[in-house]
Amino acid sequence: MLSQAQRTTILELQAQGVSKREIARVLGVSRVASAKSCDPTRLPYRNCTETEKAEPHRQQILELFEKCKGNLVRVHEELVASGGTELSYAALTAFCRRHGIGYAPPAPAGQYDFAPGEEMQHDTSPHELELGDKKRKVQTASAVLCYSRMLFFQCSPTFRRFDCKVFLTDALRYMGGGPARVMIDNTHVVVLRGSGREMVPVPEMAAFGERFGFEFVAHAIGNANRSARVERPFWFIENNFLAGRTFRSWEDLNQRAREWCDKVNSTYQKHIRAVPRELFAVERLHLKPLPAWIPEVYRLQQRLVDIEGYVALNSNRYSVPVDWIGRRVEVRETKDKIEIQLDARRLVTHRRIAEAEHQRVMLAEHRPPRGQRVPRPDPHPEEQAIVTAAPELADYVAGLKQRSRKVVTLALRQLLRLVREYPREPLLGAVREAGRYGLYDLDRLERMILRRVTREYFLLDGGSDDD
Repeated sequence: MLSQAQRTTILELQAQGVSKREIARVLGVSRVASAKSCDPTRLPYRNCTETEKAEPHRQQILELFEKCKGNLVRVHEELVASGGTELSYAALTAFCRRHGIGYAPPAPAGQYDFAPGEEMQHDTSPHELELGDKKRKVQTASAVLCYSRMLFFQCSPTFRRFDCKVFLTDALRYMGGGPARVMIDNTHVVVLRGSGREMVPVPEMAAFGERFGFEFVAHAIGNANRSARVERPFWFIENNFLAGRTFRSWEDLNQRAREWCDKVNSTYQKHIRAVPRELFAVERLHLKPLPAWIPEVYRLQQRLVDIEGYVALNSNRYSVPVDWIGRRVEVRETKDKIEIQLDARRLVTHRRIAEAEHQRVMLAEHRPPRGQRVPRPDPHPEEQAIVTAAPELADYVAGLKQRSRKVVTLALRQLLRLVREYPREPLLGAVREAGRYGLYDLDRLERMILRRVTREYFLLDGGSDDD
């Protein structure tokens, strides 16, 4: 393509009567290009009105742009359907582009430079993989040191506050130190309120950061370039590490992820023209040292032991000794184990199941010997209270335990309520009558007691002559 100066020179030489062949030889251009430049219909300063055919329809285009929700294809269809214009789609898009209708010019991308140990970026992304012969959706958490580009990531079935603290603890141990700040993507796991510079972290997470000597910061919403250090590796993880790989378990997945990180961190990377492990040798000197003792991340909960001798947690059930049935226990959930504690001396430890699989985990020492049933408290506490208050009801209680349609415990509780609430004589009379006819429906028994109470305690005279 000829420049503006070359075209102007050609026109001046042509005006002086120089031939096209000579002009081409002097300027070192082809005769075809010289001839085209001499064509008055191709002058560079010619007013081009073709792309301005849309100017008379400007107001209609603006109205249709809003009506069609910014879809220029639909705007063009409506313009043509309304008649009166033969505007092409290319001319319409060029007009909208020049006049800023639905088009924002691209902003220049900036560049962020980080000193060694200044910042680590952390984010999560969902991925699909094959785990245990099943397709699973997992949450991939990643952390990258901004100076050396050292990468560390793990996968988990969920990513809540507990999972975040577990991941960051493992990441800082892998890095061998902590940065001055950790950049996040305004995740609700860390953010209490606000965003960007106004972000306030959850006190629990702020205290976690203080333990390792860093603070959480967030970038402005929509400013993805600010967290590009950690965003870019997700594509690499999905199309390299996860591509064609299957995993037996969560432990196998995260172990192979760590080995892959070791390999990638020791490989030359073209976009930084260096090996991350070599840059990390410099950055590690600027990282804050880890605490002398790093407490294990845990989640504390209270549970009741069910009638089968299990404690339910995240839809899974973990066994405890049978003499703990009905007792309140404290459950401590860590990354790899579940600790169930009754008191200071009695503690049960299970291997943690990472996801909700509705499994039962039974330890051998908690399994009753074959042929033996779990001992049941006999007699029931309610039965003892009934017999103590009214010994005459012992035979009726024995029949009630055998023939009641209700759960024995609930039936005994209802009978104990009758014993405590109603007078003794109507109660015993109704129970004797019910026992004689084999009646063990306690609702009907209560109506019989009420009839006797009405007959014996609320006698009404027939009235007097004064009424």
